[in-house]
Amino acid sequence: MKQPKIKKLFKLNPKHSGRNNSGKITVRHQGGRQKRFLRTIDWKRAQLDIPAKVASIEYDPNRTADIALLVYANGLKNYILAPEDLKVGDTVLTADTTDIKPGNSCHLVNVPVGAPIHNLEIMPGKGAQMVRSAGNHAQVQSKEKDRVLVKLPSGEIRAFKPNCRVTIGSLGNRDNKHRKLGKA
Repeated sequence: MKQPKIKKLFKLNPKHSGRNNSGKITVRHQGGRQKRFLRTIDWKRAQLDIPAKVASIEYDPNRTADIALLVYANGLKNYILAPEDLKVGDTVLTADTTDIKPGNSCHLVNVPVGAPIHNLEIMPGKGAQMVRSAGNHAQVQSKEKDRVLVKLPSGEIRAFKPNCRVTIGSLGNRDNKHRKLGKA
């Protein structure tokens, strides 16, 4: 059964038809297109210590990864990017320390070495900015007293502050890169 659309979580993605801020055409051959709605994703996961149940896992036309609709115990509804092993009916939690299972969000220092993570914050409290495309994950390499080394999907090893928030697991829709887009 399909979930009814929650209007607060959708907003219109405007068309620009190849025009810049002064109205001049800068990209040719850009005409009309299908009306698209942006799904509002909760990048900060600010509902601390409130369990949320996964109501549905949906397709999002604006990104490669699928999204999951969470219904918190206090009645709030939000979208997050759906990790690989997350299923409808699962419970996820955002806390400072939490179980290491897909969809849970915690501080980077509390993730064990070698665990796959995504939705990585660059600065604490700013919201997820890294590792957000389908099938990707980063790995915690080592922990030091004032930083945590993380291996990104590109292979780069980068240092992050220990109180940056991450989500556990690898992102779903791994076969997105094998999708045929049609003829040339």
